[in-house]
Amino acid sequence: MTEQVCDPEWSDDVHVPDVADVSGAGRAVAAEGQIAFAFAHQPRFDEMGFVAARSNAAARAWLFSGDAVHSWSDGRLVLWGGAGRGKTHLLRAWAARRGALVVGCEAGLPDAAGLMEREPVALALDSVPTREIDELALLRTVNMARERHVPLLMAARLPPGRWTVSLPDLQSRLRATMAVELRPAEDALLLRLMLRLLAERQLVVSRSVTEWLLHRLPREARAVQEVVARIDAATLVSGAPLDRSGAARVLAEMSGCGE
Repeated sequence: MTEQVCDPEWSDDVHVPDVADVSGAGRAVAAEGQIAFAFAHQPRFDEMGFVAARSNAAARAWLFSGDAVHSWSDGRLVLWGGAGRGKTHLLRAWAARRGALVVGCEAGLPDAAGLMEREPVALALDSVPTREIDELALLRTVNMARERHVPLLMAARLPPGRWTVSLPDLQSRLRATMAVELRPAEDALLLRLMLRLLAERQLVVSRSVTEWLLHRLPREARAVQEVVARIDAATLVSGAPLDRSGAARVLAEMSGCGE
């Protein structure tokens, strides 16, 4: 059975970024009679930009606490959880700290030999598929990383014990791989995330409107990300801060897109 790491003791004194902490894209709001220009928003994937909370405390501990990587079974760890829980963000933050080679696997797994020719000091595979996997490619990557003592971090929707694989050797490797879950976001995390995203886009929204929105949004980070992007677009057009009626229109648009 895949080893599941437990949630370590955590502190309520988690870091909440303020406007001074973030350096996201700016925006230009037009004065009357002028044209407004939006600057492309670039998401942050560094440690400072990650919103810490209890739901991701275990993952942060196994990635960033001292020499935690040396405690990974066979030098491997899988971050798993539903969409929008911060797997990619944490994976890239860890990669930046370790100098790891980052490979996105949305279009399939890479060639193991080609990866190792680049002599990575650590390897991070993002969006690893959990079914219809190129099993030989994954097995070769896992084996080569183990043989060369290259730490291997993977991110996927499911824990490795639930990936659909048939090769006995790969099944064995996956069972021996540590896995840590990024749990569903709690209300405090969603509030902090919304405040950070608003600050990155230099948007001013009152606390009462922010809380009103959060009470009506799905309890997931991707909904917060979408509503902030829509607020950005709406206020850029209007040139005015978001009020309760504007927030209601944004929610109505989101609901309409989901129908």
